[in-house]
Amino acid sequence: MSGRPSTGSDVVRYGQPAGRWVLLATVLGSGMAFLDSTVVNIALPRIGTDLAADAVGLQWTINGYTLGLASLILLGGSLGDRYGRRRIFIVGVVWFAAASLLCGLAPSIEMLIAARVLQGVGGALLTPGSLAILEASFHVDDRAKAIGAWSALGGVAGALGPFLGGWLVQAATWRLVFLINVPLAVLVAAVAARHVPESSDPAAAKHLDAIGAIAAATGLAGLTYGFTAWPMEGATSPTVLAALAFGVAGLVGFVLVERRSSHPMLPLDVFTSKTFTGVNLVTLAVYAALGGVFFLVVLNLQVVAGFPPLAAGTALLPVTLLMLALSARAGALGQRIGPRIPMTVGPAVCAGALVLLSGVGPDARYLQDVLPAVLILGLGLSLTVAPLTATALGALDEHHAGIASGVNNAVARTAGLLAVAVLPLAAGLGAGSLTDPGDLGAVYRTAMLICAGLLVAGAVTALLMIPAMPEPRAARPASPVRTHCAIAGTPLHPREIPSAADD
Repeated sequence: MSGRPSTGSDVVRYGQPAGRWVLLATVLGSGMAFLDSTVVNIALPRIGTDLAADAVGLQWTINGYTLGLASLILLGGSLGDRYGRRRIFIVGVVWFAAASLLCGLAPSIEMLIAARVLQGVGGALLTPGSLAILEASFHVDDRAKAIGAWSALGGVAGALGPFLGGWLVQAATWRLVFLINVPLAVLVAAVAARHVPESSDPAAAKHLDAIGAIAAATGLAGLTYGFTAWPMEGATSPTVLAALAFGVAGLVGFVLVERRSSHPMLPLDVFTSKTFTGVNLVTLAVYAALGGVFFLVVLNLQVVAGFPPLAAGTALLPVTLLMLALSARAGALGQRIGPRIPMTVGPAVCAGALVLLSGVGPDARYLQDVLPAVLILGLGLSLTVAPLTATALGALDEHHAGIASGVNNAVARTAGLLAVAVLPLAAGLGAGSLTDPGDLGAVYRTAMLICAGLLVAGAVTALLMIPAMPEPRAARPASPVRTHCAIAGTPLHPREIPSAADD
């Protein structure tokens, strides 16, 4: 079956045993990668204590994973298209499991960070393949149902993750947050090897854009290292200046490589669309703010407010539940009245929520001090993310739908990466500690206000650059709004998903 195009010619039907096995593999695989981008935040205080990690170490515990994922996620999709989606998916799952084992056994913060980078590489290999496998494996009449089920089950996993992560950290050890991936990955790899059909894209580029991927990874790594080291070493440190210069050179090199390549990972001509450029600028602002929120809120609740890990980990759960319940309705609203209004109002509502969250300090009570802001944040994100995703996919022609999805997801991941690196610096952490209540309290308040400012910038960008009504392009953008929209990054979608009219 290897080498067949993505036409659904291998008839896997929804509701039949073969279809359920494919869903099981893709849901568990992508859910595993998604959870490790969120639940690790719950474990940061315990990691800091057990491994004597400073602020830089904790930042890199988050950013090591995001760096590997953001840098290579586009390349991961290309590898699957060329060499077989099932094959690359399984390689990614096994890689992810091995890296998770290293994380769980890490004797030092340096080893943990290195293992987290490897985890991100595994995530970049398996994440793009999950939806592409669904699109390639299921009969055309069943694809929308399969993707909807994948999305709903992924949302459930996102809701259960904080419970599981908080309970493991509180009842046992932070190491189990990583070690639990190993048996799960063994199950995913076994099911995929036995039950998932192989597929590839005969029209995929014969040459991979490896140089572009290396340049992107180099640029992001340099900027992340420079901004993370800045508070401790100072702006004039040769190490900081060299890292930032290295990062800028890497990103400039990436642009030059993509401009000259005959098989670019990122065709730069997609940015000639004002709408596509605008929606990615909004994504950059919104997901940078979210990166700061999900990094610092859970940390602040434990270190400053004194919440136990389970309570802190589940504090933001209403956001996920509201997005599960409301994203499809918000997407439908965006189709009816146009994306500009929800993409302008949504980030502004989120900004108000972060102003409220900035006041969470010592002796905070969840129902009175945290929950109202969390509910407002969930409503704002529900209004924002589905229209944002639909607009990103609908801004380009059908041929570029896969690129549109991948770029928007990579922008979201990169925004979170840079936010975790820059926010402590911008908020004035200096040589302080993220696990000291006195140091973190002031930094947290300032950081939340900076994130609120980013959301306001996103709202203004949407008002100025997003069209009042969707640009005409068949009915294809209807599909994304029918799925759960993830918090950690915008949803990745295969190139061809049936619209609502195809159901």
